[in-house]
Amino acid sequence: MAEDEQNDMEACSFLMCVTEVARLLGVEDVETKPEERRARHLAHAMRKPLLERAGLPEELFAPLMAAAVYDPDPSFCRWFVEPALYAFGRRRVLSALVDCLRTGTDAERAGAVRAWYCAHLPLRADRSPAYGPGGVRDPALDESQDIKDTWLEASMRVFAETTDLRMRHRVLLGLPTSHEAYPPRLHELLESTLASAQTHPDKHIRRWAAAADHDEV
Repeated sequence: MAEDEQNDMEACSFLMCVTEVARLLGVEDVETKPEERRARHLAHAMRKPLLERAGLPEELFAPLMAAAVYDPDPSFCRWFVEPALYAFGRRRVLSALVDCLRTGTDAERAGAVRAWYCAHLPLRADRSPAYGPGGVRDPALDESQDIKDTWLEASMRVFAETTDLRMRHRVLLGLPTSHEAYPPRLHELLESTLASAQTHPDKHIRRWAAAADHDEV
């Protein structure tokens, strides 16, 4: 598939996701010129309502995560990730992104990587009433170290399995180079990933391997 055609398909998917979030939220869709700005305009219109509500209905979770994944701009996918963090918890958001990385298309995996970065922003009681009653939040909503370890594992497995160089860049260059960042159960997989990266023809991947090798010393 040509790159332009792929981009058009992804833009269409993003618009569909944003439109569904708007429908569930009760935000009116309006025609925008140029047409390609329609999704971004609609996303902007939903930004405040999403953060100002004390809670979001369960049916909004999947569309919010889909919009975050299909948003092509890493600077703006936060508009969907952030309200999901407040309303549904960091643990659930990260788990959904891990599932996307494991089973999604290359486009969805790329979107999951973009959204993963936004999903670690700090949460504040004064940012959204969905933080918790009286500004008190259940810690269980955001406990996620085991999910972060699962993301490391999924990223290394995608690196081993994919033949797409851009996808290899996305998952590998987002991995920590310090061996201490990986739990013991992943050390064998990390060594296999490192060995593969050390002999890879791409210089950026070899550079990651060199940094990881240095950090082990």
